[in-house]
Amino acid sequence: MSYTINLGEWNTVFAVPCSVVDKHIKLAGSVQLKVLLWELRHAGENLEVQDVASALCIDKADVTDAMLYWKETGLFTAKDGELVPGETAPLEPQVPTVKPEAVVEAVPEVKQHKVLSRPQKADNAFVAKRMSESTEIACLMQEAEQVLGRLISNGDSATLLMIHDDFGLPADVISMLLQYVVSIGKPNMRYIEKVAMNWADEEINTHEKAEDKLRRLDDSKKAWHVVEQAIGIMHRAPSSKEQAFAAVWVTDWHFSPTLIHEAYERSVDNTGKFSTGYMNKILERWNKEGIATLEQAQKDKESRVAALKSDKPQKSTYDIDEYEHSNVFDNFDRK
Repeated sequence: MSYTINLGEWNTVFAVPCSVVDKHIKLAGSVQLKVLLWELRHAGENLEVQDVASALCIDKADVTDAMLYWKETGLFTAKDGELVPGETAPLEPQVPTVKPEAVVEAVPEVKQHKVLSRPQKADNAFVAKRMSESTEIACLMQEAEQVLGRLISNGDSATLLMIHDDFGLPADVISMLLQYVVSIGKPNMRYIEKVAMNWADEEINTHEKAEDKLRRLDDSKKAWHVVEQAIGIMHRAPSSKEQAFAAVWVTDWHFSPTLIHEAYERSVDNTGKFSTGYMNKILERWNKEGIATLEQAQKDKESRVAALKSDKPQKSTYDIDEYEHSNVFDNFDRK
């Protein structure tokens, strides 16, 4: 009786460079590793980016980014305008040799650099370099995928690196920011960058400051919900002015839903519409005069009506006609 080794799947294998494990397995993303393995498996075949994208169910742009990443590490090289695996390529661009007689002394032209409103995003090679240098950056990229619940592209990684290096937000603050945008259903990178810019402007650059910011955002969200229920409107996202007014009424001035509804009713009676500016004028006076119950508000209204009917009316501190022609509250904003 003779025996043979049952190699099974081992009968069909392909080589993977050791450097993939030694240098890149911690740095490369899931998409990049998938593209590399698929390309190595089909080495020598004439394939297009679309073939890889279709086989792996990955967007063409992400496939292209992944192939460029491996080119910059030296595992892929350009051949007839295409990227192919299995060859090594220098990481630095090759500079053509210039003969001495061809050198012409001249004053180099000084180009004016355009001042950008935000920093330029890093390329894939620089992102990989920063991840290899900093455990914090590498962990940030991994945590971002966990929080967002998806693979992050090279462009996403560049944005997160820009938020860290250029905006000055630490990794733990960025993680808290990511959890916040996910909680409000806006986990796209464009919105993440916008929020990060605002946090950087407000110097939300410590864990404690981020916690305070998130608490205030949560208070504003709850305050608007109170206002919605008080005035009986359908749930919707408030404007920045509406959210700011709601936070003042509920969080700062501690008005009950009953008084907020009363201010709403008077606003509609006098203007024919829901006007947060008009409501704020009413509630602001009530706050200054210590009116904290519906009974007090009704009594105040009765005394004002009586004053208007008297022979010597008192000077009102709440001139409706004057307010209706004023736009002083149109640009109200609260940090």
